[in-house]
Amino acid sequence: MVFIDLTCPLENFRKFLILSCCYSFVPKEYLEDKKVFPERVCGKGLVYAEAEDKVTLRKIRDVDFVRVENVVGVVYNSKSGSTKLRWEHKRGDIGRLVGEASVNAVVKLVEAGIITEEMFKKTGKS
Repeated sequence: MVFIDLTCPLENFRKFLILSCCYSFVPKEYLEDKKVFPERVCGKGLVYAEAEDKVTLRKIRDVDFVRVENVVGVVYNSKSGSTKLRWEHKRGDIGRLVGEASVNAVVKLVEAGIITEEMFKKTGKS
């Protein structure tokens, strides 16, 4: 497990969510729309966006795709339970990301541009 406590843009965390739970089946138009987020509130692996306004667009498999306005926070818990992350809005599109991540989740955080490989290497040595 790797402890995460850093700031990142909401769009980067959105990319992480998509990579982690629905990349293989997300419709292209949802992938390109920065206001569309995946949510999974039933069963294992909670993914939830807290926003001032939210509209459900479509359900595919176990994921609801929602269009959000003014995101306050986003919760991600992996299906395995090994990753628990929370993004909280600070200002503009920047927020604080806090929690614990598995090695697999860290790879996806790197892929989403949230952390660099150098940051991961430093964290791994601690």
